[in-house]
Amino acid sequence: MQTIDFSPFYRSTVGFDRLFNRLDSLGAQEAKTYPPYNIERTGDDAYRISIAVAGFSNGDIAVETKENSLVVKGAKPAEAADSKREFLHRGIAERAFELRFQLADYVEVQGATLENGLLHLELKRELPESKKARTIPVNGGTATIEDKSVN
Repeated sequence: MQTIDFSPFYRSTVGFDRLFNRLDSLGAQEAKTYPPYNIERTGDDAYRISIAVAGFSNGDIAVETKENSLVVKGAKPAEAADSKREFLHRGIAERAFELRFQLADYVEVQGATLENGLLHLELKRELPESKKARTIPVNGGTATIEDKSVN
């Protein structure tokens, strides 16, 4: 993978350093392949992350958000010695995992559900009122050019 040098942009921009740091960190992350997941748009400002977590229960999964970061962790408790299982074929990994996602500004996790071996995380972008577009009414007086004489 190629690395991009953002240093020329630092010389001519102000306040974009957070964006360039994010791009650098995203480029440095290696692609995670376990567990598999989908990211889909479900509306104008709504998204869903679906993670395949076969073999995990509600208590085995932790979902945490901090600032613009979403972390999903999963770990199975250690098996007791008396419940030894002998696998002839083990295709369901059930190994511990940690997935990290960078969220855009104002994107928040609305909820999480676990059904049919899939963990669904519902996300929504909620812009504050101060950031939404608003229409400014233009008020005008009834004065016309003829009303104002130059003489």
